[in-house]
Amino acid sequence: MTNSYDNHTFVICAYGESSYLEDCIQSLLNQSLRTKVILYTSTPNQTIQNLCQKYNLPYYHKQGGSIGKDWNNALSFVDTKYATIAHQDDYYNPEYIKLVLEKALKKEDTLIIYSDYFEEKDRQKVATTTNLKIKTAMLTTMNLFPKSVFWRRRILSFGNAICCPAVTYNLDRLTDFRFDETLRGNLDWIAWYQIAQMKGHFTFVNEKLMCHRIHSESETSKTIADNTRTNEDLETLKLFWPNWIAKLIMRFYVKSQNTNAS
Repeated sequence: MTNSYDNHTFVICAYGESSYLEDCIQSLLNQSLRTKVILYTSTPNQTIQNLCQKYNLPYYHKQGGSIGKDWNNALSFVDTKYATIAHQDDYYNPEYIKLVLEKALKKEDTLIIYSDYFEEKDRQKVATTTNLKIKTAMLTTMNLFPKSVFWRRRILSFGNAICCPAVTYNLDRLTDFRFDETLRGNLDWIAWYQIAQMKGHFTFVNEKLMCHRIHSESETSKTIADNTRTNEDLETLKLFWPNWIAKLIMRFYVKSQNTNAS
């Protein structure tokens, strides 16, 4: 395998003060395959700075303004071909990057590589819900024709099954890509919609290699609580469907939000 340290970067996107940030850092430093780990924040503070010093992490900050701007800023500090935006509340299986890069290097035209994931609430693993089973089925189905623009769009038209912190980006193939800086909840779904229209592979690692934590202070929980998520979901569905079909799908889609309630 190509020297992974020169080929991949985990960039942690930190915000405010999170009690889970150190767990995230440790999971990245404990990967079976060593890669670069850096941290970006738009809210520099002593807690973040102390952790970066403790673990000898390069520490970057810029003015933020939105999640999309933070993610774009975070990627601007990456100088490797592949990058993963690690969210401060989540953590990774030690084999994540080894298995992801093994897949990526088999297809040079890969756009994004992503694994399946599991969820944790109150530091306890959540039993596999119907919602998670549906998402796994969607990921597996999309993988039947991973290079087909039509097929990828069809699967994405029913919802967002790709968990953004489980995604590794091939930045050599995404030179003109930027996250939408106006959205709060659906910038990842919109990102997959945009990337799905490019030539190249969506590459799926069919293992649960990342943990998404559910808690009341997460941005996902906040956007559900104030209905931002619902409004943005409906607008995104309208990209794929006529209004009446989008609203019909939305009835079922809202129910899935309950699994992220704190």
